[in-house]
Amino acid sequence: MSIWKTKPLSVLLGEASESEKGLKRTLSSRSLVALGVGAIIGAGLFSLTGIAAADHAGPAVTLSFILAAVGCAFAGLCYAEFASMIPVAGSAYTYSYATMGEFMAWIIGWDLVLEYALGAATVGVSWSRYLLELLAKFNIHLPPDLICSPWEKLTLSNGTVIEGGIVNLPAIFIVSLLSLLLIKGTKESATINNILVVVKVAVVIIFIVLGWKFIDTTNYTPYIPENTGVFGKFGWSGIAAGAGTVFFAFIGFDAVSTAAQEAKDPQKGMPVGILGSLIICTLLYVLFSHVMTGLVPYYKFAGDAKPAATAFAVTGYDFLQTGLIVAILAGYTSVMLVMLMGQSRVFYTMSKDGLLPPFFSEIHAKFRTPWKTNLFFLIFVSLFAGLVPVSDLGHMVSIGTLLAFVLVCIGVMVMRKKMPDAPRAFKTPWVPFVPVAGIVICFALMYSLPNESWARLVIWMALGVVIYFLYGKKNSKLNNPE
Repeated sequence: MSIWKTKPLSVLLGEASESEKGLKRTLSSRSLVALGVGAIIGAGLFSLTGIAAADHAGPAVTLSFILAAVGCAFAGLCYAEFASMIPVAGSAYTYSYATMGEFMAWIIGWDLVLEYALGAATVGVSWSRYLLELLAKFNIHLPPDLICSPWEKLTLSNGTVIEGGIVNLPAIFIVSLLSLLLIKGTKESATINNILVVVKVAVVIIFIVLGWKFIDTTNYTPYIPENTGVFGKFGWSGIAAGAGTVFFAFIGFDAVSTAAQEAKDPQKGMPVGILGSLIICTLLYVLFSHVMTGLVPYYKFAGDAKPAATAFAVTGYDFLQTGLIVAILAGYTSVMLVMLMGQSRVFYTMSKDGLLPPFFSEIHAKFRTPWKTNLFFLIFVSLFAGLVPVSDLGHMVSIGTLLAFVLVCIGVMVMRKKMPDAPRAFKTPWVPFVPVAGIVICFALMYSLPNESWARLVIWMALGVVIYFLYGKKNSKLNNPE
């Protein structure tokens, strides 16, 4: 039994065509773009932008977004080729299985838990922060012990400081609600996601248009604050560190690829969904962060989990403040929906391959969704959302995402050498330049993240290796066909 054995392309394509007893094909190209936008515009824009500006890049956080987008563009072109070749649920996990073998596929599948499950938990924590702001406007206040984790310090808008609650109950509530919606069905989830995407894109555009005339250009001086002598604290290294922080915001097009087996025309729809969502969101991100740092001095966003609301407050449009918060809540909801869906599809595929117990690939007789996987992640993600501080979660998600992108870029080069004649509806241009550039930029952004993020990644991966050799290797359908 070889841990490097690859899964034949013919087998993968055969699985993709088994739609009668598998996942239902209901997603159009437009729905796939909306799925990507749904995952991209959220916590990265409405929360992490302020943190990246205050701690790393200053007003040059706009350059951080451009740098992160360039790295994503290279990785996105590689994803698009794979998604058009192998329209199977599982994203980078499936692509790695076809190119680098079972062990690397397991590593990337385990890594995607960091990306999607902890990503949903991160957004859940931020969602609860904005919910508290909304409730405060109606003079509704939840018990302090039930709105933040035991290791977190929370400052409410009225100045109240809560240090160490019991659990973040609102975050657990929203994760549970969305997991139950995903059990109901992909089409229903996609319809709700499309509505939420329209709402939050409208709010981003309103923020840019109304905020533009209130920009104070003195807030842009200096545009790139001088480095403090510490790597990542302003200057050019700060722009790179800022890019690593906001990279969390760009994982949406990756989530599109997990839905390949539910796309109506994956060969055409996947490249459109992946690259279309990336282009739309990069443009909105740069304009949004430019306006935000023009409204309020960047250093005032330090420790602020709701910088968009803080910045918009200076415009004087008080009547829109509540609407802004409602729309941000809608935006966060669609992000969690896409991430929870992506995670369940990765585990569904790993279970179908025998690397995880059959429990994870059981399809609901009526709804045709991997309902037991959704229930498992309802519990798993809720625990993280309710008990872990948001900053720790955000960095773990970014490093996990970057590692996934690196492996996909490597995979495209391997596939071109191993299967040069395999049909590709979309071909990554300028190979090997594009994948190599993607690898270099993603590694550079990983390097810019805190040492604690690397330590957690190593511990998480070591745990994954133990599980693979204790269960996955012995039960792999590829290595144990009988």
